[in-house]
Amino acid sequence: MLTLMIQIFTTFFVIGIFTFGGGYAMLSLIQGQVVMAHGWMTESAFTDIVAISQMTPGPIGINCATYVGYDVVTKAGGSHLLGVLGSFSATFAIVLPSFLIVLALAKFYMKFKSNRIFEGVMSWLRPSVAGLIGAAAVILMFDTSWEGLPLLSEVSVNVVRENFPDWKSWVLFGAALVASLRFKVGPIPIIICGGIAGLFL
Repeated sequence: MLTLMIQIFTTFFVIGIFTFGGGYAMLSLIQGQVVMAHGWMTESAFTDIVAISQMTPGPIGINCATYVGYDVVTKAGGSHLLGVLGSFSATFAIVLPSFLIVLALAKFYMKFKSNRIFEGVMSWLRPSVAGLIGAAAVILMFDTSWEGLPLLSEVSVNVVRENFPDWKSWVLFGAALVASLRFKVGPIPIIICGGIAGLFL
């Protein structure tokens, strides 16, 4: 169990180091490590955790780490107390890099914020953050596998059936998309309506 705790800590520490753009940008990295690299949970279980993390207060990436830490430890046979320690380990690990980096850079930000090189780096990071957020949405919808090297071989793209089990799921997805893009409905009413619809369906 100690080995698993160390794995959880190091995995989320690395995610924390290489994440730019906040919680949503973290999701693709978390999914890649938790589902693909370590096989700690299935796509559908991870999607459920993302949904719960979205509905609970706090940053979605940190909430997701907390739930994953608890789930992984308890499914490995750990007690409730060890599950809480797994949650703490994952949450602390994902927050620690940002805390240390911000602490180190805070006093230099005001000095360098008008620097041309600093502005250039920020201008290149913003689009990459948007790409990471978009990748998180695509990863939750599609299962992509490469035959050989990426971009140099055939790619297989399939809808993750566990996340869209029947036509009702597609209708809910379409309704949420139209409500958000066409009618500019905020995420909170969409989440509430989706939960109510899921309860009845």
